[in-house]
Amino acid sequence: MSYPRLLTPEEKLADAKKLLSLPPIVAICGSTRFMTEMNEADLRETAAGRIVVKPGCDMKSPHALWADPVEGEELKARLDELHRSKIRLADEVLVVGDYIGDSTRAEIAYARSLGKPVRFTHPEVDPGA
Repeated sequence: MSYPRLLTPEEKLADAKKLLSLPPIVAICGSTRFMTEMNEADLRETAAGRIVVKPGCDMKSPHALWADPVEGEELKARLDELHRSKIRLADEVLVVGDYIGDSTRAEIAYARSLGKPVRFTHPEVDPGA
């Protein structure tokens, strides 16, 4: 007697998105020095009918939430994990900007390890090309 194969959490999520008729979800990645460009990409992706998730904080700009260096480092670690969750949720990733730093490079590698398509606003910076 054979048993049906159990679905992975990723397969269950994909099935739920289909059942809900959700539009494609795009995770925007890149250095927060490109927040203006990320906002423009968000606008364009949204106008194209996609749900957009992106970094919600620019920790390069001063703010009381990360003014203390220790609290700032703890917050950065939590935000990095939150962004990885956004990548897991997304159907594809859009990398914004003409520079790829260590964090963005890690996000690209993570997305690709999950089999997510990765697009670039500047394809010449693709570390996998």
